[in-house]
Amino acid sequence: MSKKYNEEFKSMIVELYKSGKTPTEIMREYGLSSSTFYKWTNAKAELAVDGSTVTAEEVKQLKKQIARITAENDILKKAMAIFASASTIRQ
Repeated sequence: MSKKYNEEFKSMIVELYKSGKTPTEIMREYGLSSSTFYKWTNAKAELAVDGSTVTAEEVKQLKKQIARITAENDILKKAMAIFASASTIRQ
């Protein structure tokens, strides 16, 4: 059975790692598997983009948001085409 950890706990583990505590110490102290530990640290790893930093987690969220907005945009384009053709038929 897998354990569920909240975001606050995950962030605390990543901060401990960033502050210089070794992965082995953290995994031993908190009873984490290495795959869990590295999954969290990689997800919260910072990437430099145009002078600012973003995490892989933020990039994932932004990709989802872009996909949703693109889908909404496509629906609106189709609706516009339908209304445009309907108004030319009436004239």
